[in-house]
Amino acid sequence: MDQEKEWNMELEHFHSCRLFIEKNVKKYEMQASDIQKETEELYREVNSGNTELYNQLIVSSGLAEHTKRQLAKNIAALKQPYFGRIDYRNLSQEKREKIYIGKNGVFKNKTDVLIADWRSPIATVYYENELGTGSYQIPSGQQMEIDLKLKRTFSVQNGELQGYYDSDVAANDELLVQYLSKNKDVVLGDIIATIQKEQNAIIRANPFGSTIVQGVAGSGKTTVAMHRISYILYNYAEKFTSNEFCIIGSNDVLIRYITGGLGELDVYDMKQKRMDSFLCHLLHKEWKKEYQVTGLNSMSHLKSKMDFVRALEHFLQRKRESLIPEKSIIDSKLGVLLSKASITQTLKENPELSMYRLGKLMDERLKARIKFLTHYTDKDEYVKAIREKNKLFQAYFSKDVKGLTSLSVYVEFLIQYAKKRQLDESAFLETVLDHKFHIYDLAALTLIRKRITEKEEDQEFGQIFIDEAQDFGVSIYYAIRKALPKCFFTIMGDVSQNIFYDTGLNDWEELMTEVFTGSRDHFLTLSKSYRNTIEISEFAGSILKHASMGRYKIEPVIRHGLEVMKYEMQDQEQKIQKLSSLVAEIQDRNYDSIAIICKDENTSSRVQEELEVLPEKPMVISNGLKEGFSKGVMVLPVHMTKGLEFDAVILFEPDMKEETMTAAKAKLLYVAVTRALHELHIIEV
Repeated sequence: MDQEKEWNMELEHFHSCRLFIEKNVKKYEMQASDIQKETEELYREVNSGNTELYNQLIVSSGLAEHTKRQLAKNIAALKQPYFGRIDYRNLSQEKREKIYIGKNGVFKNKTDVLIADWRSPIATVYYENELGTGSYQIPSGQQMEIDLKLKRTFSVQNGELQGYYDSDVAANDELLVQYLSKNKDVVLGDIIATIQKEQNAIIRANPFGSTIVQGVAGSGKTTVAMHRISYILYNYAEKFTSNEFCIIGSNDVLIRYITGGLGELDVYDMKQKRMDSFLCHLLHKEWKKEYQVTGLNSMSHLKSKMDFVRALEHFLQRKRESLIPEKSIIDSKLGVLLSKASITQTLKENPELSMYRLGKLMDERLKARIKFLTHYTDKDEYVKAIREKNKLFQAYFSKDVKGLTSLSVYVEFLIQYAKKRQLDESAFLETVLDHKFHIYDLAALTLIRKRITEKEEDQEFGQIFIDEAQDFGVSIYYAIRKALPKCFFTIMGDVSQNIFYDTGLNDWEELMTEVFTGSRDHFLTLSKSYRNTIEISEFAGSILKHASMGRYKIEPVIRHGLEVMKYEMQDQEQKIQKLSSLVAEIQDRNYDSIAIICKDENTSSRVQEELEVLPEKPMVISNGLKEGFSKGVMVLPVHMTKGLEFDAVILFEPDMKEETMTAAKAKLLYVAVTRALHELHIIEV
């Protein structure tokens, strides 16, 4: 088929799809209006006292929300019905197929697909398969054999078909560079069309195992995590619901940034928590209102390590053995109630049960044995004898556990730990006794609760997603893995960006060998950076050698931009003036996402105040510490920028001296530098 004929055919198909979607939009607009009126009427009736209609109101409200979402999806599909096409022969059925793939699936009717959803199993062919014979896997695990004849990628802007590319790799570099050259908002909107093979493998990885991902700065870790959530909910709806998913991050700015795009991916009602809040949540009623979460202290580096966890586990095992000794329980009249062998077997069969639950189990077994061994012909005598024996052995195993709390056990352990290692006992106990806990105290308390006081297994969560995972030490992962044994984890991070050098993760070794050791747990890497220009990537690479000895190197997508610019100013006033003029210049280049990154919170607050009083201050200045992520100009300390990205970044007074460059400093600087999509400017000390 000649090119003109092929182009006309594609244009005709594109317009026919848009006409069909336009009809859908009108249909859902009418439905939404009708359901909204019905819901409002039901609401008035219920408010006036007609409570019998309450259940009907709930159903109508749910239907209204569903219709609203369907309308939004079709409006989005109208702007870009699809981005890809695959032609293939199904080898098992000897059937030829032509499939168009879009961000939102569109059905002609209940069974026939007009546009396949990007999350559908067949769409993985577009992202991963080369031309020729191959296969794709459906959620049941079955492999579907195909012969791929065509992969086509479309360029669509504002509802108009601009062109297409035929390629062996559909999301090819030419199209990808086009997308990456745009501003940040456009990039996020088009990312589904350009998901790369290595990213797609993570998105579609088996959800019944834990996935650890080492991804260099700009490799799309956060984007991949969001798309993985959407993929799992779409393909495993019978196994998971969104309210058992939780996104965990290190700060509120990052969490808002991550979750802000989930609605576009058809994900709603997900839980989202900072790691400290999540650990408090896992403590349930043992976390008291008067307790406080504090920052790290001089002992945090010890408590973040596996050595501390091993010592705690050893202590808890000794506690278990003292509370439920492995010796026979003998009654003078009934004989052996429970033998040593029986108790030993029960302990062996239930290694993960808390002491509280184990004590309850053993008490029930003791009651059953008393009942079995008691023999009286008279029913009243029989009942009386059992009651007396049960009273004699009441809470035999659980009575000593009932008085324990996670905090009391933790204090006991800390005293013993400090003495054995000849450490300053007061340094370990000072804040804990004042009910002030840093994040590694919370991890220890979570593990103690699991081992000692847990009353029932926590089944609230099915899937946990942790972004910027390198911020947290291995003891936290150990604690939450033990606390949530039936939960699956997706852990995204970059050890080169660990800004908490003494406590966080500087490699993945212990996490893989000590915590996530299941047969379906696996480690993957993302080495290609899609964020930065070549110029910024090369500058970041020179810093990275100090941060991780070059272990995880950046492979940038070939996209050139401005050189990294450095400015030396004489005094503070000149620096602020230069900062203001730089922002204005960048805004003139139509970039509306600009970060001024400072070394700490005090500096960022001072810089913002000084910018605010300038006669010609930059437009839309916000402080991410107080207001969260926003467009315009954000002034942020470096530790708050992790996981974020901006069209342009201005580093304000960074310490870049080679002679004082430690691994810890380099990681902070590397984080700051790699936030920039297009431009990087440095106002030096």
